[in-house]
Amino acid sequence: MPYPDRFYPVVDTLDWLRRLIGLGVGTVQLRAKDLNDGEALQLVSDALEIVKGTPVRLVVNDYWRAAIVAGAKHLHLGQEDLATANVHEIRKAGLTLGLSTHDDAELETALAAEPDYIALGPIFPTTLKSMRFAPQGIPKITEWKKRVGDVPLVAIGGIKLEQAPEIYAAGADSIAVVSDITQNPDPDARVKAWLEQVIETA
Repeated sequence: MPYPDRFYPVVDTLDWLRRLIGLGVGTVQLRAKDLNDGEALQLVSDALEIVKGTPVRLVVNDYWRAAIVAGAKHLHLGQEDLATANVHEIRKAGLTLGLSTHDDAELETALAAEPDYIALGPIFPTTLKSMRFAPQGIPKITEWKKRVGDVPLVAIGGIKLEQAPEIYAAGADSIAVVSDITQNPDPDARVKAWLEQVIETA
């Protein structure tokens, strides 16, 4: 099974994590913001307990110290987090490492860390958080994929199911999805549709 899966939901609560496990999702990123060290460790520990015994791969966003202490296997860092993280300690603990990129300089920084995958975004405008970077657009995916070579490329930012075939065709190995699930009136049906789409475009 490739890592991360071609459909890669990003959620911020344990309830969402449980829901996605029940629907058969293979990789889930848990991205909860503004936690202190104790809260982060509790959240990561609880999340690992939830995925124990399932085939789901839990990716911890940002909280690399909590991920190491709790025994997580997968980590994702943004550029700001990468700048302050101890990559040597992360690797020594056996964690995989995915990194966010938004421009050429960030791509160079990310590749230097020899990540397990690189995320490019935002592909489209996103309402979830104010972005310092303009939407990248689909052609950038093809350009980025040529540059990263064998490193898996994850597209993220404002992506809806209907755009998935074009994004996979442009070179994305995986699509990270947030609002198209969490803000959907029928999230379960949407997740199932994504999983079907992945099979069709594999």
